[in-house]
Amino acid sequence: MKKRILSVLVENRAGVLSRIAGLFSRRGYNIDSLSVGTVDDPAFSRMTIGVTANDWQTEQIMKQLNKQIPVIKVAELLPEDSLIREILIIKVSATVEHRREIKDLADIYKASVLDVTQNTMILEVTGSEKKIESFIEHIRTYGLLEMARSSSVGMQRGTASF
Repeated sequence: MKKRILSVLVENRAGVLSRIAGLFSRRGYNIDSLSVGTVDDPAFSRMTIGVTANDWQTEQIMKQLNKQIPVIKVAELLPEDSLIREILIIKVSATVEHRREIKDLADIYKASVLDVTQNTMILEVTGSEKKIESFIEHIRTYGLLEMARSSSVGMQRGTASF
């Protein structure tokens, strides 16, 4: 089993999220990550759902999603054909002696410094799951105090679209 990212176009109305989450729950699949937002047409929303599943399970999930009335279209976002990103906001201990090193590390990861106090820095990083994991591992040595991480959002490359 591996992590799969599904992009689901749904009607933008009350109760849709509950129906989709209930479908996963009833079938015994755990949602690893979930992001929902409206698209260019406010009548619709795009759900980006992360789930750990094998090929057969993924096919079953997609078939079940396609049977739901509020679902317009379902697609699996394959890493080689898609752009998938996450956002991380992280607070680290930053003594005066380490601020330059932390800023240099942030520059390598194209992270933004959002806040600086006497003893802390808050940084923001956007990128793939691997980039986010790598940044966390490197910045942890300075003293990770707190972090907030989004779920994945993504879309297919090129002309493919909903």
